[in-house]
Amino acid sequence: MPKQIWLLIIATAINVTGASFVWPLNTIYMHNHLGHSLALAGLILMLNQGMAIVGNLIGGTLFDKLGGYRTIMSGTGIALLAAGFLTTFNSIVPYAILLAIIGFGSGITRPAMFALASTVWPEGGRRAFNALYVAQNLGVAVGASLGGMIASYSFQYIFLANAFLFLSFFLLVLFTFKPMDAKHDAHAYTDVLAQHKEVKDRKSLYALIILGIGFFICWVGYVQWQSTISSYTQELGIPLNQYSLLWTINGALIILGQPIVKMVAKRIPSPKTHIYIGNTIFLISFSSLLFADSFSAFATAMVILTLGEMFVWPAVPTLADELAPKGRKGFYQGVINSVATGGRMMGPFLGGVVVDLTSIHVLFYGLILLIMVPFLTTFMYDRVYKPTPLWKHSYSHK
Repeated sequence: MPKQIWLLIIATAINVTGASFVWPLNTIYMHNHLGHSLALAGLILMLNQGMAIVGNLIGGTLFDKLGGYRTIMSGTGIALLAAGFLTTFNSIVPYAILLAIIGFGSGITRPAMFALASTVWPEGGRRAFNALYVAQNLGVAVGASLGGMIASYSFQYIFLANAFLFLSFFLLVLFTFKPMDAKHDAHAYTDVLAQHKEVKDRKSLYALIILGIGFFICWVGYVQWQSTISSYTQELGIPLNQYSLLWTINGALIILGQPIVKMVAKRIPSPKTHIYIGNTIFLISFSSLLFADSFSAFATAMVILTLGEMFVWPAVPTLADELAPKGRKGFYQGVINSVATGGRMMGPFLGGVVVDLTSIHVLFYGLILLIMVPFLTTFMYDRVYKPTPLWKHSYSHK
């Protein structure tokens, strides 16, 4: 791979490691340490993700106008300032505001990183994005593992470590990314707002919406691990470092399990079938949570969940790509990415409300019922519109 891709890999790993110090522990900090309800914690996380959606749209526009270097510097600078202030506050209002600002700044950075990868290594195709995907999961594995260990001493150290890594990321971008803009293509990334042409193929758009509904529900269930389930593990007496280890297992399994998933993808290349397989695995994972009361039980459920994630997450964008008419790929991918962020935004709040009003086990039963919906939406998608099966030629798992 080109040197620039390696720089993007290193930067992504540093950035995600810093974020992974904080995000798995947000709900625990707000609910168990600051003493606020799960619903309020979910609402604050919803605000964080909502600001990330705004940041994504702005980041894409800025990339087109300013290039990757200045866009990433702007987004990271905003997140760095907020992370620095986060080390000095320990009350809910400033915490919520600063968390929202971090979401906004990081949201600006994310699309620019991926767009920059495509411009500095256009011939790399999927390999460029796959490199960043692996780097992200490496950051999750390292950050979540170290975060739990550090938080067991003090949450204040978590915020300090997060700010330090944001600073490291900022400095790496400052001194190494500017030459990458020499290869900037003004049309490499186009955000959803810029895709203003009238959609002529209504069937493909309807199919995309149906597919997005199922994807949204999958994410609503998935983010419970970062919110309600994280707090539940604390009530069961599972130490913070062991909860963070669950995300280390998640990140490591995604990296180490790629050869297995690739082998399955070669034998069963249809991404639609991958969604069915992944949803079935999700169903098994959420069902196992009904009986989970120890670290080993949660670790088993996490392993199962991760296997499902490895099939579903890359399959949905692939189907969206098949649905996209000529010149509309950016719009369709933007919709799917917004759906995923929307699920991450609404999931903690919805889960928190259910647990506050009923119990965690009622939530688990609800998730089991909800996860049936993606089976239906995937079936309906195929009946609404039958795209040309590009996966026969181009689909490969990330």
